[in-house]
Amino acid sequence: MSLRTLSLRALLLLGLWHTGRRGLASAPELQEQPKKIAVVGAGIGGTAAAFYLRQKFGAGVKIDVFESNIAGGRLATVKIGDYEYETGGSVIHPLNLHMKHFIERLGIPPRMDVGTKMAIFDGKELVFEESNWFIINFLRLLWRYGFNFLRMQMWVESVLDKFMRIYQYQQFGYSFSSVERLLHAMGGDSFLTLMNQTLEETMIGEGFSQLFINDIVAPITRVNYGQSVRINGFVGAVSLAGADSGLWAVDGGNKRVCTGLLYHSKSELINAKVTSISLKVRPSKRGNTASFYEINYVGESGAAHSLYDIVVIATPLHQGKSDITFSGFNPPIPSHYPGRYHQTVATLVHGMLNMSYLGTTEPASEFTVSDILTTDSKGCVINSLSSLDPVHIPDGYKRPPASQTKVWKVFSSNSLTQEQLQNMFLSYDTLFETPWLAYPAYRPPHRKTPPFILHNRLYYLNTVEWAASAMEMSAIAARNVALLAHHRWHEQIRKIDQEDLHTRLRGEL
Repeated sequence: MSLRTLSLRALLLLGLWHTGRRGLASAPELQEQPKKIAVVGAGIGGTAAAFYLRQKFGAGVKIDVFESNIAGGRLATVKIGDYEYETGGSVIHPLNLHMKHFIERLGIPPRMDVGTKMAIFDGKELVFEESNWFIINFLRLLWRYGFNFLRMQMWVESVLDKFMRIYQYQQFGYSFSSVERLLHAMGGDSFLTLMNQTLEETMIGEGFSQLFINDIVAPITRVNYGQSVRINGFVGAVSLAGADSGLWAVDGGNKRVCTGLLYHSKSELINAKVTSISLKVRPSKRGNTASFYEINYVGESGAAHSLYDIVVIATPLHQGKSDITFSGFNPPIPSHYPGRYHQTVATLVHGMLNMSYLGTTEPASEFTVSDILTTDSKGCVINSLSSLDPVHIPDGYKRPPASQTKVWKVFSSNSLTQEQLQNMFLSYDTLFETPWLAYPAYRPPHRKTPPFILHNRLYYLNTVEWAASAMEMSAIAARNVALLAHHRWHEQIRKIDQEDLHTRLRGEL
């Protein structure tokens, strides 16, 4: 830990103690709280938004969360045999402080760690297979790539050190009106630079070898985002952090965080599809007019509508992801923003792996690799192949070797054909396919993202995905939007789009 990081953390703790006594500045008199808030979408972003909105606006406001499917969004599970398995977002970084806070607050334990081994496949054979011995792995990587692997870890840590600044800003109530301003508060111009060049360009500029990028970095971006090293440098750094040690998941499935946040926020879940949002003006008790947002939706009981003071949209407003229309707004709000979402197909197969597919003569009974990553080559029709453990690890559980029938998860860009499945597996009895439009297609240069603020009290959470799509990024955006909504409702603009936190704290101390 650097001295600078230590001093910032000490400053944060002192600031928390001091602001508990008198605050950063005297707050203006607050106006009446909103009566009704709507959140559209019950994934991790929407449910986290409900959680933070409840924190900021108190017990008196009614919060409705609209969801056309089941709560959890891209955090989902499927039951195969006696166990459930993750089909969506599966791992959480140890420095994801919001996700850690959620499970502590909700009383949900982390999943028991089983341990993993990794191999890299080029479409014909395994070009690297991790050993059980750390020193052997280290020497292999050192021999082939020099110190590139250690330097990559140091580079990712330098990015994470800047990333961590957002927690300090949010702890003191700071919020940002755009993704670009939020990124600048984290990492200054360096993060905006990362958004405008590819990960490959960034790493070559940092002195990494092309061989290392092709053999190690590309497989990581393929498994995490289904895309090559030509994604932007910021999401690339997030992807490489997702290959770090200490990754964890939630016992019983990561979707439990979403249902837990809904319950904890005392929100009402409305199982309905939102079709349109309109701006409505009504006379108020004081004789003037007040504006509201009318949400039109269709549920099991048919079409209905309701008025809200504040609306948070927590679903992507992009082609193929949403068909919500907006009316009565000037300037108009588009139903679809530019850009497209990248398709990744998750195929869960309960079967026996064909070792010859991997081009190895290693006996299946001795093959205990859990994660097979792939290089960006023409011979690879898959992005990854992983041995799955249940979302709840029973007592005495031990991951079976490849000689036994078990559940595998295959990531690919397209649905697997019968021939491809027969090449990969000697036999299988269960297959479950989920096509995800899981994250944007990341292609620099960075185009300006949609704003967090679509209208006076209408907010868009999922714009953050165009910087990087991850559970923690959605949680950060959720807290940012809740803070924005609160500050703008109470006209506390001094905490919006400001980067003077540490200057103000030093002045307070």
